[in-house]
Amino acid sequence: MNHLQKLRSPLILKWVSSDYDFNNSKTILWASSEKVRFYATKKIGKSKLEEEECHIPRAVRKEAQAALLEYLHSTRSLQFMDAEHMSKNSPFFLSKLLQRVDNETDIRHSLTRFLRYHPINEFEPFFESMGLKPCQYLTFLPRDLMFLNDDKRLFDSYHVLCNYGISRNKIGMIFSEAPEVFRYDPGVLDLKLRSFHGIGLDQSAVVKLVSASPHLLIGNVRKDFFEVVDKLKRAGVEYSWIEQQLIGNSIHWSQLLELMCFLNGLGLSDEQLGKLICQVPGLLFDCSGHTTFLLIGFLSKFGFEKPELLDVFLHLPQIPIKTFVFNMRQCYQFLIEIEMPVIEIGSITRSYPILLGSCVLKKSSSLLSILNTGKKRLCSVIKENPEFLRNLVRGAKVEKLPIAEEELRSKMMKSNFLLDLGFTENSSEMEKALKVFRGKGVELQERFDCLVNAGLGRKHVASVLKIYPQILNQRKEVLEAKIDFLVNKLCYPLSTLVSFPSYLNYTIPRIRLRLSMYNWLRDKGKVDTTLALSTIIASSEKLFMKAYVIPHPKGLEVWQHLKRDIYSD
Repeated sequence: MNHLQKLRSPLILKWVSSDYDFNNSKTILWASSEKVRFYATKKIGKSKLEEEECHIPRAVRKEAQAALLEYLHSTRSLQFMDAEHMSKNSPFFLSKLLQRVDNETDIRHSLTRFLRYHPINEFEPFFESMGLKPCQYLTFLPRDLMFLNDDKRLFDSYHVLCNYGISRNKIGMIFSEAPEVFRYDPGVLDLKLRSFHGIGLDQSAVVKLVSASPHLLIGNVRKDFFEVVDKLKRAGVEYSWIEQQLIGNSIHWSQLLELMCFLNGLGLSDEQLGKLICQVPGLLFDCSGHTTFLLIGFLSKFGFEKPELLDVFLHLPQIPIKTFVFNMRQCYQFLIEIEMPVIEIGSITRSYPILLGSCVLKKSSSLLSILNTGKKRLCSVIKENPEFLRNLVRGAKVEKLPIAEEELRSKMMKSNFLLDLGFTENSSEMEKALKVFRGKGVELQERFDCLVNAGLGRKHVASVLKIYPQILNQRKEVLEAKIDFLVNKLCYPLSTLVSFPSYLNYTIPRIRLRLSMYNWLRDKGKVDTTLALSTIIASSEKLFMKAYVIPHPKGLEVWQHLKRDIYSD
């Protein structure tokens, strides 16, 4: 945890903004200028004026639409469906056109006459009928063209999308986000649309998909999408579920692919990944995986490595990932506000990540008032028992902390327990044990009795606790499970704990993984058959990999296979 000493609260608080908005944003450096604000206000007023001008009386609107339809279809030879859609779905253009004629008694005749001698820029009603407003399509207007038939590629691509089933008023978004689509050679766009059928998507699904993510019609993005869908299918995720996630969202498929590959790299199998994606809302599609990457980055700052990250993902609660990340940030901020040292925050974060992501805490100021305590004592209580945070969530009835006398009594019970074990009063060993111990004196006695009842001598247990007092921080059930695994699964004698008491400090998955790998190497004749259990389990993963796994040609492959099997259990 030495690297945590370098952490400072502002550094980690930058991990996510206070309003928790994950969307990309650009800061406008000149936003404070009064002159610019003045022009912005005028621009908004003009926009509102344009909207008001679009409220054309119904009778006038029908006459104007008929005149425009006749011009586009009869004079300009556009297809009737195209001309009709443009005339009925371009209110801004019609409003501007009506301002050019004076005769209010016969609008249709006046407009027809006007259009006969004043050709219009057909791209304006065309873009507007595609769903774009004037302020959106002005930059797209060609400088040297007025007639749609002069831009054959644009018009042909428009017809391909229409004929495929994409709503005409949604094609504008496709044009604004992926204008390259309208520059393809004849037949290319149709082939791209139909290529989605090859991965099992029907036409209606492709329409929804392309409308939500126009960039999918562009080369590299389309390739990333196919890879994501392929990985999701292999993970057992139905496309109908994927389709639900696309509604109203613009997806960065390359980022999704990167996240899925990262999760696979942690050791998640395809089946585990599919189950996790469906159980934890937003894990994959919330901000295209950006939220999940924020979580990974935050945990990495506290020294989480791949095995620890894998454990977090395997035990994520079934709540939206955005909620989980928000809760974790709030818990971190709460611990900062009560002035808990960064080293202690790091220790709690590493040991209880799921707890921090599951708790929606009250405000620190309110809790300090309700608990009738100071920051220092609250830090001490949480440090001694991090599960105490569950009592501080919103909606829970928070009770005052025990008075200081009870705290003193608890410490006295622990001291008496240690004195009974043979610790010297006020010795450094006793002070060390008191700082390390978690839980009440009664619980410590129960855990001690568990070790004695398993068959270890009382004096031996006492001597072990002087060196490894943290052994008693584990629940009685955990200690019993580790002893049972040692004796009944691994077939080691109980006396092994006499020479290797720190065995109890390691998790069962770690022990299983190390011994399974050792047994495989032993069967291949690649390791010393007399290696001590302590050598196999206690060495660091880096040293174990270097000394035993990597030297064998298939060692790394077997190691990864065993890790997936053991941690999936």
